[in-house]
Amino acid sequence: MSSPTLATTPSIVKLSPEALDPHSDLTKAEEDEMRRKSFPHPTHPYLFGLMTFCSMAELGLTAFLISAGNEHHSWSTVRYHALLILFCFDAVWTMIFSTAYLLWYIDGSVHVLASIASSVIWLAITSIVWGTASGVMHSTRGGTECVETPNLPRCRQNLTVEALGWTEFSLCVVALLATLFWIRASRRRFVSDSRRAV
Repeated sequence: MSSPTLATTPSIVKLSPEALDPHSDLTKAEEDEMRRKSFPHPTHPYLFGLMTFCSMAELGLTAFLISAGNEHHSWSTVRYHALLILFCFDAVWTMIFSTAYLLWYIDGSVHVLASIASSVIWLAITSIVWGTASGVMHSTRGGTECVETPNLPRCRQNLTVEALGWTEFSLCVVALLATLFWIRASRRRFVSDSRRAV
C-alpha cells in the first residue's frame, strides 16, 4: 500500500484524496462485497418485499371496509370497528418500515435504523402486533367459516383481513428467525476465522 502523498505549499498542507479515504485501496467489487456481508441473509429483500406487498393489500382492504362502514353506519360492533382501525395502522406501519428496510438493503447504506439490531427489534414488535391483531380478529369473528352466514361477501372480506394478518405475522416470524440464525452463523464464522488467524 502506498503512503499518502503530501503536497506542501508555504502555508497550507494538502492531503491527496487517497489519504482522506481510508478505503481507497479497495476496488469497487471489494466494497460491494464488504457492504453485502454487513447485511443479513440474501433472502431478506424477498421477505421484506413480500411484507410490503401483503401490507399494501391489507391496507387497501381495511381502508375500504372502514370507509364502507363509516358511509353506511353498518358496524356490527364497536370492537370490530376499532379492530379494523388497528389492522389499518398495522398495515401502514409494516408498509413504511419494510419498504425502508428493503430500500436500505438494496442501496447498501449503513444507517442506524438499517442496522441488524434495529431490524430484529422491529421484526419482534411487528410480529407481536400482527399476531395479537389476528388473534383478536379470529375471536371477534367467531372463527367460523362463511358458509352459513347471511352476509357472505362481508364475511369473506373479514376472513381475508384475518388471513392477511396471519400471513404478515408468519412473514415477520420467518424474517426474524432468519435474521437470528444469520447472526448466530456469522458469530461462529467470525470466531473460527479469528482462531485460524492466531
